Amino acid sequence: MIEKLLGRLIALVEWWAVSLLAGLAVVVCLGVFFRYVLNASLVWYDEFASYMLVWLTFFGTVVAAYHQRHIGFELVVDKLAPRTRRVVDFVGEAAVLGFQFVLFYYGWILTERMGDETAISLPWVKSAWVFSVMPITGGLMLLISLTRLAGILSRRPNAREAHGTWSGSSSE
Repeated sequence: MIEKLLGRLIALVEWWAVSLLAGLAVVVCLGVFFRYVLNASLVWYDEFASYMLVWLTFFGTVVAAYHQRHIGFELVVDKLAPRTRRVVDFVGEAAVLGFQFVLFYYGWILTERMGDETAISLPWVKSAWVFSVMPITGGLMLLISLTRLAGILSRRPNAREAHGTWSGSSSE
């Protein structure tokens, strides 16, 4: 049940990332149009586009983590005996969980400390809003890793074991 809810949540995150990508394309096109066609640069578009790119990167990382599409050593790990593979998977996921905790915890602290600071060219945008992406995505990835660790401990196969390894093809 938790895995089903997490899957639905990740689907929403994926749509949010797609929306960020579309918004980023619109903002950059507006910036180019205003600069080169109207010869009147928008002072805010570069900073806003940078923030959108950061958010897109973090939320895209959540989706990639859920689908296990980050860099790994599948070629080596998949040749291990099942019990050894499970231990290696557990140790690797525990290390990832540690990083995600750091991202969540210190992202939370940074977001609180930024408080009422504002962006340079966008005085209505609080820096805390921009930095909130770290604890949000860190928390989401914590949930993903905790679910994956629970699956490893309960001996349920993960997606890679259940469906075979990814061949590296972009069409999968």
